[in-house]
Amino acid sequence: MSPQSIKKPFDKINLNDALIKIINEKSQKVITLIHKNIEKYKNVAFANSLGAEDMLLVDLIKKNKLNVEIFSIDTGRLPPETYNLIQAVEEKYQFKIKLYFPDSEKIESYVNTNGINAFYNSVDLRKSCCTIRKVEPLNRALKNKNAWITGMRQEQSLTRLSLQEEEFDEAHHIHKLNPLSSWSEIEVWAYIKNHNVPYNSLHDKSYPSIGCAPCTRAISEGEDIRAGRWWWEDSHNKECGLHAK
Repeated sequence: MSPQSIKKPFDKINLNDALIKIINEKSQKVITLIHKNIEKYKNVAFANSLGAEDMLLVDLIKKNKLNVEIFSIDTGRLPPETYNLIQAVEEKYQFKIKLYFPDSEKIESYVNTNGINAFYNSVDLRKSCCTIRKVEPLNRALKNKNAWITGMRQEQSLTRLSLQEEEFDEAHHIHKLNPLSSWSEIEVWAYIKNHNVPYNSLHDKSYPSIGCAPCTRAISEGEDIRAGRWWWEDSHNKECGLHAK
């Protein structure tokens, strides 16, 4: 990709007083929501998927000294840019993201049985891969937790249109917070620009949603922001199982 084609997601954002006021007000609501749930549930964790929304939440949590464990899942197939971001975040905020990894024996069995890129062959094989690399590590991460936080937004996909700020996670039997559910993409990037928050450099190359390297591609102008995730599948059901209902 040529330097001319690299554009920062916030290049066209007019960071005026009105927009700054909106993101400041929304940020305070996020802080209040998280603080309230810390007081109520005590043991709260943030599943940091290292997307732009998650970087916003890291910034708010760390700057406001909120007592939240921040963890992420290393699937073993993340892009190098994502690992670079982990290092940048740890250096800027002076903490270690707790990383969870998939079971190596299950990965070996899956690959040796189905093939290294078997997830392209069927939805079932793709979901099996996601279960091993993402869902099972998440289950371990949330064990003994009373509530967890995500960076999901309603605008992100058809499967998230009814997303609420707070809900009960039936899969894990704990409380779940989606404090950015009503935020727009412009508001997220306005916050990142205004506060100089680190983010994945792939966002500058038309990757609005970033997961495992082989399951993520850049999108074209006008495409849905989740179009680059599992692009070979039905657009109405693009989830990995982490947020199963």
